[in-house]
Amino acid sequence: MLGLRGSWEKTSYEEAEKPFWISLSDLMTALMVLFLVAMAVAFSSLTVPMAIEKNAEGKRSTEIETCLDQIELIASAYPGAAVKDQTIEFGPWAFFPNDSSSLSREQQTRLRWFVPEVLSITRKPICMQWLRRVVLEGFASPTGSYLHNLDLSTRRAERVLCALLDRTGAPHLTEPDRRLVESLFFVGGASFNTLTSSFNTIMGVPVDKRRVDLKLEFYRLHEQKMNPPPTNADRDEVCPIDDK
Repeated sequence: MLGLRGSWEKTSYEEAEKPFWISLSDLMTALMVLFLVAMAVAFSSLTVPMAIEKNAEGKRSTEIETCLDQIELIASAYPGAAVKDQTIEFGPWAFFPNDSSSLSREQQTRLRWFVPEVLSITRKPICMQWLRRVVLEGFASPTGSYLHNLDLSTRRAERVLCALLDRTGAPHLTEPDRRLVESLFFVGGASFNTLTSSFNTIMGVPVDKRRVDLKLEFYRLHEQKMNPPPTNADRDEVCPIDDK
């Protein structure tokens, strides 16, 4: 009887312990599952926005590249003109004589043919949604003082802008093109430019540094869009550097 009683008590004790340990193991398993689910949700909340951002940036880059490719196709029809990165090089149509900001009549005519074709591409939604502004960048050769070359390069950029907005020359820009130029184009100048260009020198003179380029600047992803400045395209204007 004693033996049977001891055996029964041991069995009863083991049976009483089992529900406790089973419940604890289930609880730990459940906690582990919840931890894994929480980690998966946290990981997803981080990776999904990153993937969306990466896709949006890829879409932006592709659309800007498509825009530039279409402009490059137009530039190929003008000997000497080229598109490099986000800069349009006018080539010989925006080269200047030494220490001068004058353009020949032929150069001005070519610019008034070329730029409207570029504007027709920038008007397309694939370009316009990202286009921030267009900068006419003037350059000067290293000879001469810093301030003199800075003024000269700025006047060269202004001269190109004046040539584009000239109503007396033929051909001349349409009113929509004039308004687009006034709202998008900015003028800038550099004292001199040390970058190597694809254009050759003429008579040993580095004409590639006495030039004006057209630089396209695009909005970054999520950058706030600027309101275009008011235009005065209806007024007849005289180039302010004609008297200089």
